[in-house]
Amino acid sequence: MAPKSQSIQVSPLKEDELQEAGRIVRLAFGTFLGLTDPLEFMGDRDFITPRWRARNTVALAAHDGRKLVGSNVITRWGSFGFFGPLTVLPEYWGRGVAQQLLAATIKVFSRWGVRDTGLFTFASSPKHVGLYQKFGYWPGYLTALMKFAPPVLPAASARNAQAPVHLSSLGPRERNQVIHACAVLANGVSKGLDLSDEIRAVLAQHTGEVILVHTARALDAFAICMNGSGTEGGAKTCYVKFAAARSGRGAGQRFRRMLEAVESFSLSREAEVEAGVSLACPEAFKAMQCRGFRSVTLGVAMHCPPGPGFSRAGALVLGDWR
Repeated sequence: MAPKSQSIQVSPLKEDELQEAGRIVRLAFGTFLGLTDPLEFMGDRDFITPRWRARNTVALAAHDGRKLVGSNVITRWGSFGFFGPLTVLPEYWGRGVAQQLLAATIKVFSRWGVRDTGLFTFASSPKHVGLYQKFGYWPGYLTALMKFAPPVLPAASARNAQAPVHLSSLGPRERNQVIHACAVLANGVSKGLDLSDEIRAVLAQHTGEVILVHTARALDAFAICMNGSGTEGGAKTCYVKFAAARSGRGAGQRFRRMLEAVESFSLSREAEVEAGVSLACPEAFKAMQCRGFRSVTLGVAMHCPPGPGFSRAGALVLGDWR
């Protein structure tokens, strides 16, 4: 095993390091997955730059002298925090760089005072699971990454379908009211869960859209969708980073209407839908299967402290912590 580097220093990731950090993400994942050209991993998607620019994140860099050798992005959704992608240059694997990034990550969570934290990793990798267990994380349910290419509706059906509401189409005052309503809905899923800063980052950076489903004046569901070259989704993918339907009677119908609205948005962008759903949420998973979503990858969600978090039976929620 390669000796641990004693010269690694962890500090905030700088703007002029974003391109290299993105290259390391591609190289690390592409190498681990055995791609012929590791740098082709993720295509035109970028999980680093949009997160670095958001207000609810902290991005860490690991340096060996002046050389950037790894990074990690830490995200806060109210009382819940998660991190990733955590990546290290392949030639530095086994030298303790990831552990140093994780130690600094735990300090950020402690400073924020979040109640629960989590991550998504390879379910088939004892090395990854074992690393995170050293820092108090415990594997929970599998998370299915699912995809669906919505069919083009006949013209008559398209005219009769209820058009989804896009948050970007609303005026400033109404936007703020809706963002507050999204926070109330998320709090109903898990106390303190709040996507407000995530939503504002999407609007400010034009990295996608927030899809809204209403009944009369009540917010029934919302979905944060990333799409466009250089975003977390890329040009050909509508990446649902988070979505939830209001609980209670009729929740299943509200969730299905939300999926329909996301599919409509995806069609307008000529993209396929990609969403992560925990198998701890069987109602959500089965509803997606019924609509034609297919599982393409299985990962595992790890939690600290151990527990279900907001992924549990009865919760109609989508969450992707990559």
